Amino acid sequence: MATIRKRGEGQYHVQIRKRGYPTQTKTFTKEAEARRWATIIESEMERGVFVSRNEAETTLVSDVLTRYAVEVLPSKRSEQSDKSRIKTLLEAFGPYRLASLTSSQVAQFRDRRLQVVGAQSVIHEINLLNRVLKTATMEWNIALPGGLPTAQVRKPIKPRGRDRRVSDAEITKILDATESAELRTIIIVALETGMRRGELGALTWEEIDLKKQTAHLPITKTDVPRTVPLSKTAVAALQKFGKKDEGRVFSLQAESMSQAFERACESHRANIAGLRFHDMRHEATSRLFEKGLNVMEVAAITGHKTLDMLKRYTHLRAEDLAKKLN
Repeated sequence: MATIRKRGEGQYHVQIRKRGYPTQTKTFTKEAEARRWATIIESEMERGVFVSRNEAETTLVSDVLTRYAVEVLPSKRSEQSDKSRIKTLLEAFGPYRLASLTSSQVAQFRDRRLQVVGAQSVIHEINLLNRVLKTATMEWNIALPGGLPTAQVRKPIKPRGRDRRVSDAEITKILDATESAELRTIIIVALETGMRRGELGALTWEEIDLKKQTAHLPITKTDVPRTVPLSKTAVAALQKFGKKDEGRVFSLQAESMSQAFERACESHRANIAGLRFHDMRHEATSRLFEKGLNVMEVAAITGHKTLDMLKRYTHLRAEDLAKKLN
């Protein structure tokens, strides 16, 4: 039963004791609010749906965001990008108490951010907030009485995937435009295998078997290791680049690859507009299908986990499909 005691001027202390539940206490400045709170808590206890609000009411969103950044992020490969997102979330939600965070506030954040960044960026930010709140409830024992507010918010619609195809003539221009043998090798291997920038940057000679024509990738974006088959063209490019016994194959890392690639495209010798390094992965995926490989075979090479993602990376030419109809 609830006990309400007046303590001093404008202080109403509520204590609720019920068998099977921890004692609940709270202080209010108005008696009506004290009685309303007591009625709600007792009703929830009677119905067996009571969840203590104490910790959620005393913990700030900034507390769990900071703790997540310190305890969880260092074990994630997305640490650097998520650190930036944590800063954005701190600015938006940091001063709020967990118990007061609502889906309406998250939806308002979504709409504000869409005025500044793209839909995919906003999706990443909301997903990160959802992971932080899940960790707080599942591992740090901080119950959210209303559930996860992020789970009740409509996500922005993802933009359509790029459908830019890369012609052989464009590839030739880029390879001729760059003076870097390393970049030429990277482009050829990327186009032949569909490897991501990070996978190419982490590639080591120890994981490459030129005789078996394979390259093993122990660390991937999806956290699922895979072994990628190497075409004769890819093997020839690696042999020409200079086979070594150990160490990283390429000195250029992800961001540097993109920058070097864009410089080659924009050079007066190539003069190619609207092309990104990541388009090599789109092109490679499409070419694998055009060679006659089935969905499972292409997914095994590219590492796509879902059919939807594989479809976003595949852009088959209508004229090539028309030939199959004849």
